[in-house]
Amino acid sequence: MRFSFTPPQHPLHIARSSRGSHSLPILAMLSALLLTSACSEDRKPANTVMAAEHRDSTATAAPALPAPDTMASAAETPPVTTPVAETPTETYTYPGPKPLAGAILPQKRILAFYGNPLSKRMGILGELPPEQMLQKLDEEVAHWAKADSATPVQPALHAIVVTAQGQPSAGGKYRLRMTHKMIDDVLDMAKKRDAIVFLDVQVGQSTLQEELPALEKYLKMPQVHLGIDAEFSMKNGGVPGRKIGSFDAADINFATSFLADLAKANNIPPKLLIVHRFTQGMITNSKDIKLRPEVQVVMHMDGWGGPPLKKDTYRRYIKNEPVQFTGFKLFYKNDTKKPPGRLMTPEEVLALDPKPMYIQYQ
Repeated sequence: MRFSFTPPQHPLHIARSSRGSHSLPILAMLSALLLTSACSEDRKPANTVMAAEHRDSTATAAPALPAPDTMASAAETPPVTTPVAETPTETYTYPGPKPLAGAILPQKRILAFYGNPLSKRMGILGELPPEQMLQKLDEEVAHWAKADSATPVQPALHAIVVTAQGQPSAGGKYRLRMTHKMIDDVLDMAKKRDAIVFLDVQVGQSTLQEELPALEKYLKMPQVHLGIDAEFSMKNGGVPGRKIGSFDAADINFATSFLADLAKANNIPPKLLIVHRFTQGMITNSKDIKLRPEVQVVMHMDGWGGPPLKKDTYRRYIKNEPVQFTGFKLFYKNDTKKPPGRLMTPEEVLALDPKPMYIQYQ
């Protein structure tokens, strides 16, 4: 099966692959992000648009964009399975130690807008002017509050602050760090809605051990949490976007240990860790992930497509290995490209088992 999609003024390479007996199309658009100020580390952003494909497949690079001052970063991730029959709803119990005072989950459901304020192509967070974006966030919060009146909705902004690159970049790590000013701008926007903030990391050929300490200034704030994107963790030296990367339990355990230490040292409520996933291989040895009372782990379904495909991906890769809490992403554009041409409703998402406690719109 081959997908064709060409957004306006944005060349995109489509890759095809298969796994087992299923046809597994994968598409990841690395968006052009115009920087208005120099980044904190990498001074020469790449200007390529790369195409992601399924691991164990061969891909070729997409044509370079002509603009000299742009950089590529992951924006869209597809689901990778074909639908299967619905399974009966089962009772689900969240595992792990009892969280400390002030924990957000499961007392509230988080609703986050994802993207980068410097890009209109990486998600709703940057697609609209700030005030218009916040108004739309208000509307979605109201929809979810109506769909589940028993669970308060916590608004959030989820900003990509380390972006995967299609070229080595100045640091040679195929990743680009955003400026502190960009992060400060997101925090200022969040204050207007009493929203929490997630800092999302696409490590490229770097590591969480290298990237997280650079964000300590923010992660020790009580309202700031962490997201990590396994798709762009290139452990074997690959180029982000040419194949799907992975995190091991050891990587996630480092992240939870780092966050737990910050929570204890600064006497703040438990931190949240969002882990992006849409294939089996993206997270290895999940049974060895260590749960800590200072951190709440959310395994987040990051695939796009029609409702049957999204539900199936959630069942296969999230429900089967939930770790602790679960999340679900809705794409304003990619989820609506094919029939039935609409987003899943809050009621449809809430019918999933287990019910996602973290909802993200891109």
